[in-house]
Amino acid sequence: MSKRLNIFICPLEWGLGHAARMIPLAIKLREMNNNVIIGSGEDHLSLFRAEVPGLSYLKFPGFKPSYSRYLPQYISLLFKIPNLLYHSIVEHYRLKTFIKENAIDIIISDNRFGLWNTEITSVYVTHMPLIPLPKPMKFLEPVGVFLHRRIIKRYSLCFIPDLPGENNLTGRLSHGLKLPDSVRYIGILSRFTNLIGPLHANQVKSRHNTVILSGPEPQREILKQKLVALLKDKEPHTLILEGKPGKTGETTTNGNITCYSHLTASQMKEMIESSNSIITRSGYSTIMELVSLNCNALIIPTPGQTEQEYLAEYLSEKGWFDTVSQGGIDAGILLRSGNIVLHPEINRLSSILLSEAVNELLAKHHKRYYSNKPCK
Repeated sequence: MSKRLNIFICPLEWGLGHAARMIPLAIKLREMNNNVIIGSGEDHLSLFRAEVPGLSYLKFPGFKPSYSRYLPQYISLLFKIPNLLYHSIVEHYRLKTFIKENAIDIIISDNRFGLWNTEITSVYVTHMPLIPLPKPMKFLEPVGVFLHRRIIKRYSLCFIPDLPGENNLTGRLSHGLKLPDSVRYIGILSRFTNLIGPLHANQVKSRHNTVILSGPEPQREILKQKLVALLKDKEPHTLILEGKPGKTGETTTNGNITCYSHLTASQMKEMIESSNSIITRSGYSTIMELVSLNCNALIIPTPGQTEQEYLAEYLSEKGWFDTVSQGGIDAGILLRSGNIVLHPEINRLSSILLSEAVNELLAKHHKRYYSNKPCK
């Protein structure tokens, strides 16, 4: 009989998206009788406590980037690289002690570069082995892929939350690249997956728009204020989901707008599916969640964040989403009402791919464990 494993999951603290997409993975591993331990900062831990009670939660903060109000985000992040490297080194050595103290069997790191260890099975999660750069710097993209490939090779496996082939969400961010043999596409990850029921073609939608805020400050607040100024005196009613899990239940009203500090996944799903229209950032975790619900949206990339700008362009060209720049909001926005894009095959394959990836991960651990176990 296989022993119960201690599996340590650590998401990057870059908005709630990296934590949210670890929820279905945590649930899957717990269903297979493993002890799942979540390690992150307090905001992410609050989300996990609310959505997946009964896990173990430990404070294990890492690099927490912020956006600039004025500089392009790739320039702002460039200045933060020394800080990122420092955090990666510190958390790598901290992990060694943590593994011994907590008898960790498997570590799953969502884009935290330093959380690998040669003594146990380590998994790296990313949706963008290629980091897109602006046109003047595009020639440097292969260098970034090479460096990212070096990071991936330190781990036993690399999970990419997307599908292989043409029916994918990330485009050139994770496809058409030379990647290590340890890379596995595991399907899209959505915290709404276990809550999804049958979609009814005649589903009645209430008269409200939904705005989903995400990402670090100050750009989150900048977008909020722009949308409030545009929509507060207009019909239909607008609901803003601020994504602040430490303040669950708080609401404020401004004109024809109601702001919710945080909602549970089931409440959020109901509000999204009953929306007349949806407005959100083009963050990848949000994109996966909307696709899992077969919902269209107007997606607004964070200015200067090249990943979001690429995803907005790529997915709008597919006809899955509409897009507008943040600067273009001031001239007004056009919201399509009741438009649904069906993705049944994506959701079906995602369930299969996630199960296959988790089974391979556990098999890899058990093979390693029993091969290193001394014979009696």
